[in-house]
Amino acid sequence: MGQKEIWDTETAQRYDTPGTGMFAPEVVTPTVDRLAALAGDGAALEFAVGTGRVAVPLAARGVPVTGIELSLPMVERLRTKADEAAIPVVVGDMATATAPGEYALVYLVFNTISNLLTQAEQVACFRNAARHLAPGGRFVVELWVPELRKLPPGQAATVWHAEPGYIGLDTYDTLRQHVVSHHFRFDESKEAELFRSPHRYIWPAELDLMAQLAGFELESRDADWAGAEFTADTRSHVSVYRLPRA
Repeated sequence: MGQKEIWDTETAQRYDTPGTGMFAPEVVTPTVDRLAALAGDGAALEFAVGTGRVAVPLAARGVPVTGIELSLPMVERLRTKADEAAIPVVVGDMATATAPGEYALVYLVFNTISNLLTQAEQVACFRNAARHLAPGGRFVVELWVPELRKLPPGQAATVWHAEPGYIGLDTYDTLRQHVVSHHFRFDESKEAELFRSPHRYIWPAELDLMAQLAGFELESRDADWAGAEFTADTRSHVSVYRLPRA
């Protein structure tokens, strides 16, 4: 399935979970705090803006935010929270679509760069970010670290989360550097609901090389939005890349 088919109307309607999961205040607030500080007095562009989980509160902080989004149903969901004047959105692929204006900050949150399924597309995404930024501007990527160390010999899947009513597991294709995330939701009945999404995983060092190809330098890498130390055991990272000043 293509990304348009994955992020369809049904998925968009169920995407928001106000107050819980990735919409919990303890998740959203540090993200917005860090992005607002990085944007400063400039404007921000969110690649794959989705339903506005981050864009809406960031705009409420006074940062002018524009979005690029491939899924029309996700944009329609965003429009229930903010109109076009508040958060303009260009419908298109984040690797190629162009938004008007110049930005101090471009950002990609919650592993979204991995939705691009080839290395070439991911490099193009970095170059697209660079095209939108003013000299000295920053590109921020939030991304998980592949958990291949957890794969037993001969096995292709890891369970990365389990709780009552939910199991999340990833199946890896290490030859193509692909992973499919499986989200199982269930209750006391015999039926379960499955949502799957394909990704191309990226090692931090490979991400840094993509940045170099687009003219960026790594400014910082933390384990989370609050600035925790990135270590060999960190499961995800927030990496900030910067263009040289003119």
